[in-house]
Amino acid sequence: MTTTPPVRRGGGPLARVVQPLILLAVMWVVRVLDAVLPGSWNHVYGIESWALDGLDGVLLSPGLHTGWPHLLANTVPFLILGVLVALDGIGRFWAATAVIAVVGGLGTWVFNAPGAVTVGASGLVFGYFGYLLVRAFVARSLGHGILYALIAIGVAIVYGTSMLAGIFGAPEGVSWQGHLFGAIGGGIAAILVRPRRE
Repeated sequence: MTTTPPVRRGGGPLARVVQPLILLAVMWVVRVLDAVLPGSWNHVYGIESWALDGLDGVLLSPGLHTGWPHLLANTVPFLILGVLVALDGIGRFWAATAVIAVVGGLGTWVFNAPGAVTVGASGLVFGYFGYLLVRAFVARSLGHGILYALIAIGVAIVYGTSMLAGIFGAPEGVSWQGHLFGAIGGGIAAILVRPRRE
């Protein structure tokens, strides 16, 4: 009697780490194209609050940035937090990213000033932060819960102050709505894509 080896779900560690790199590479390519081509994609594909034709920005705006400093500011935290989320599995990473984009984008569309245009990956950054914090509470076992709690504590120590400042002390022109609802979306995503408990 022959048996087949068990199928690995979610890809190996390297495949998981590559996922946020792919998304980050898309952001950089979009920034290059937006810089060299005439016009600006931000007002076309960004989230324009309270405008029905601005709803397409819910999914497209995370790939857009106002300039190189904006993209550079998002790159490192996006990569670090994105990799931590992706280590949970490829499917979970993309599902969490989609939930964060939708919840964060719709929250921004509703609660930002009418006509305001919002772009940038910071909603995803805050969403990954929220995902990692909530993930400890929905782990499939006590051991996993402790591991994710340690990750959440480390993330909170490194990024907690700047995350709170990005929501409650965001300077004018920075969308605290995108940050807040991105973080909420991350928490929701952690619950929705949680593994079955042992």
